[in-house]
Amino acid sequence: MKISYNWLKQFIKTDWEAVRTGELLTDLGLEVEGIETFESIKGGLKGLVVGEVLTCIKHPNADKLSLTTVDLGDGKPTQIVCGAPNVAVGQKVAVATIGTVLYDDKGKEFPIKKGKIRGEESWGMICAEDELGLSNNHDGILVLDESCKSGEKLSDILEIEIDEVFEIGLTPNRADAMSHYGVARDLKAGLQQQDVSLELISPSVIDFHVDVRTKKIAIDVENKELAPRYVGVTITDIKVKESPQWLQNRLKSIGITPKNNVVDVTNFVLHELGQPLHAFDAGKIEGDKILVKTLDSGTKFTTLDEVERSLHEEDIMICDGNSNPLCIGGVFGGLNSGVTLNTTSIFLESAYFDPISIRKTAKRHGLNTDASFRFERGIDINFVKYALKRAVLLIQETTGGKIASDIQEYYPNRVKDFEVVVKYSNIYRLIGQEIPKETIKKILASLDIKINSETEEILGLTVPTYRVDVQREADIIEEILRVYGYNQVEYSQKLNTSLSFSEDNSEKYENKLADQLVAQGFYETMANSLTKPDYVNLSDSLKEEVSVLMLNPLSADLEAMRQSMLFGGLESIAYNTKRQQQNIRFFEFGKTYHKYDSGYQEEKHLALYVSGYQNQNHWQIKEQKADFFYLKAIVSALLNKSGIATIKTKPTKNAVFSEGIALYDGKVKIADLGVVKKSILKSFGIKQEVLFADIAIQKLFEKSDKHQIKIKEAPKFPNVKRDLALLLEQKVMYSDLYHTAYQTERKLLKEVDLFDVYEGENLPEGKKSYALSFVLQDENKTLNDKQIDKVMQKLTQTFEKQFGASLRG
Repeated sequence: MKISYNWLKQFIKTDWEAVRTGELLTDLGLEVEGIETFESIKGGLKGLVVGEVLTCIKHPNADKLSLTTVDLGDGKPTQIVCGAPNVAVGQKVAVATIGTVLYDDKGKEFPIKKGKIRGEESWGMICAEDELGLSNNHDGILVLDESCKSGEKLSDILEIEIDEVFEIGLTPNRADAMSHYGVARDLKAGLQQQDVSLELISPSVIDFHVDVRTKKIAIDVENKELAPRYVGVTITDIKVKESPQWLQNRLKSIGITPKNNVVDVTNFVLHELGQPLHAFDAGKIEGDKILVKTLDSGTKFTTLDEVERSLHEEDIMICDGNSNPLCIGGVFGGLNSGVTLNTTSIFLESAYFDPISIRKTAKRHGLNTDASFRFERGIDINFVKYALKRAVLLIQETTGGKIASDIQEYYPNRVKDFEVVVKYSNIYRLIGQEIPKETIKKILASLDIKINSETEEILGLTVPTYRVDVQREADIIEEILRVYGYNQVEYSQKLNTSLSFSEDNSEKYENKLADQLVAQGFYETMANSLTKPDYVNLSDSLKEEVSVLMLNPLSADLEAMRQSMLFGGLESIAYNTKRQQQNIRFFEFGKTYHKYDSGYQEEKHLALYVSGYQNQNHWQIKEQKADFFYLKAIVSALLNKSGIATIKTKPTKNAVFSEGIALYDGKVKIADLGVVKKSILKSFGIKQEVLFADIAIQKLFEKSDKHQIKIKEAPKFPNVKRDLALLLEQKVMYSDLYHTAYQTERKLLKEVDLFDVYEGENLPEGKKSYALSFVLQDENKTLNDKQIDKVMQKLTQTFEKQFGASLRG
């Protein structure tokens, strides 16, 4: 939320610097995330001065240019070449001197330099309105009033506003601070705690009165639960036009683009007082009546963004006397009922709508407006009429309109201030120290919380309706503490804590695996468990009927709990690849969620995502693309670290892969890995191959928890390495030879490795050549040649007998 400091000072006349004020607001719980400088004209017109045109003749080398001399107040005529058709002797003009920086409509810098134009020197630039950023007018140069003095700074003549704008990270509970006036209230309380007493200035509405009673538009609220308060008034004889500069500057400073004087006033009051308003073209309200009601489900309505929407039966609708919808109450206006340049009379609405209903409507239609943002969190129901009067007076001021009716109001059940009882003992207990009672009373008074009754132990309090978040004793104590200052609370140098014991080692296990992956160049990511429900349509392995859907989602993109870890990772990959980060190695620990007939089910996973090259390009190392075997090696290393030495491989049934396998430990599936389908990658705008592994981390942990690491002393006697080159049938696998070797020699054989495979020329048809190495070792003595030859002969004979192997020469 953006808060203009100049605007804030209209309510509280402080002379503190913005940084100091920002620190106080942060201490009060309104965290200032940054302070930006705003200039109504970019650059603040620095370097621009008033000049008087002394001479003006036709440029000798160009028909459409003029050669002028200008008095800049320094007593010396300055020659400037000008292309404007309206330049003339005697004019007072705006001159950009050498070194001045101007800005175009996109904010791009345009420095003024000495130069030659068609052979004639030019020492500056005589400016038009658009070149100064005053308007889009480029019909000619800006001609100033004759009373302006040569050399006078242009910033002293034109209305230039320089402001400092706070970016406040507002928490959802602080509905009372969603406006400049609300922030000023908090600032006043904070300043009082600093012994600075300043008055809170409220905009006056004392001048509100009916001019002529010629256009009454009645109101009828059919559902008092959805709209507990609704007020409105008619204003006629208005002239819709551009807003005055002060109003435009206020809106621009907080990032709002001015539209016209009527719409700008409603936006101004929204951000000034926190009350959303809506202006209807009164000429389009049939029957001179406003109906606040709900319409049948499926009713079509076109909103201001020209989108036709199907209404829900619980949407609050503002309709005319013939039940034609004009606006989605509290959320968004209609295309055909808003204010245009042809509007001459308006009906101005100010209301309080049910926060829950507004939130549901906004989420159903995917709309998030400034109005719905405030209605959802709860505005002050007793501020509705005051805000209406404030807006009406501003509309009169900017449009010249007349108030043509009494205020029409629906407010059957007046909401009273809340009453809360608080004990001093609880204040001391929750804060952790005893605060003087007078300090507590002073803080409560600064927050407009009235003390109705008091004893030695108890305070009976009345809380104003604008503090919708202060309903309990704990809320009162929180208010006292934040104004008193968290930094003022004393703390002990001694820390008391209790040690807890847990046999759950899953977190340590995950950290162990994470350390291994980080050492291999992976980065850990954390994606949101909430995701798009449409992702289930990208794979046949996912079923829409088992999705866990949110009843009240934050947005359409966060409507379902994820069924697969894949899509959050692909979002991260897409984000990175679009920013020239092509080599990806990510891992994530997370859960997937399913809803079955038997109930909800959560499963924990470790997901690996690989794309691009295994290594960065280097003159000593050739780039090697990450492939399926690279990912399988990574997964195998994790399984090995978890105590799973023997892995069975089967084809995967997971439909997210174009090619993939499933890894099993016995009959238990531990992981799926493979190449993600291109059709899925296309949905995310990813053009390079992506490898994905989904590991059942809980099953892996259970296996690891039973795995015991055995430690033995280093061997005292040397090992011996021997090689065999075998000619084999094509069908014989290395795994067959591997297991057979260990079965043949259980005592001395320590390692078997395949270091070469040859399939080509000079081999019989249907044959291949394997080169195997064998490591032999006796833990009790050094092996001699006779023992070694005996083992190798036994291995050779076994391979010949079982696989028809023969030695290659």
